[in-house]
Amino acid sequence: MRTSWQLELGRRWTEPHRHHHGIDHLREVLDALDALAADGLVFDHTTAVEAAWFHDAVYDVRRDDNEERSASLARSLIGGAHGDRVADLVLVTKDHVLPPGDTEATALCDADLSVLGAAPERYHVYAEDIRLEYAHVPPDVFGTRRAAILEGLLDHPSLFASPQGRVRWEAPARENVRAEIVSLRASSDV
Repeated sequence: MRTSWQLELGRRWTEPHRHHHGIDHLREVLDALDALAADGLVFDHTTAVEAAWFHDAVYDVRRDDNEERSASLARSLIGGAHGDRVADLVLVTKDHVLPPGDTEATALCDADLSVLGAAPERYHVYAEDIRLEYAHVPPDVFGTRRAAILEGLLDHPSLFASPQGRVRWEAPARENVRAEIVSLRASSDV
C-alpha cells in the first residue's frame, strides 16, 4: 500500500516537463538501490528508498534550488527526525559530495548516477532527454556547458562511491560519458 506522500510524489514525478527526471528515472534509481543491496552494500534500504522518492520531487531546470525544495517537501510530508534524515540525503544529491561513512548517501548517489553506466542505447535516450529538459538553452551553449560538466565527472578518480557501484557501473559509465563528449563536440564545435 502506498503512503499519502508517495501518492503526492507520484503526481510530481509524472509532470509533463520532465523528460529524464520523471517516473522512469525514479524506477531506475529504486532498481539500482535494490541492485546495490543485492551486490552486498549494507545500508538502510527503507530510508534510501524514501530519499529516492524525494530526491527530484521538485524539478525545474530554470532553478538551482530543486534539492533544497525537495528536501523541504520531505521534511513537511514525513516530519520529525526521520523527515530530517531523508531531507539530508536529498540534499547530498545536489553535488554528490558524501558525508564520511554515510552508507545511505553512498547508495542514493550511486543509484542516482547509475544511468551513466547503462547500456549505450539507454544512455543515448538519457542524453536526449536531458537535452529536451534544456530545450530553452541554445545548442552551442548547451553543448559547451554539458561537455564541461561531463569532463568534470571524468576528472574524478571514480564516478561511484561504493565498491559495488564501481564494479557494476564505472567502466560503462566512463565509456558513455566519453562518447557523449565526442558527440557534443562533433555537433556543436565545443
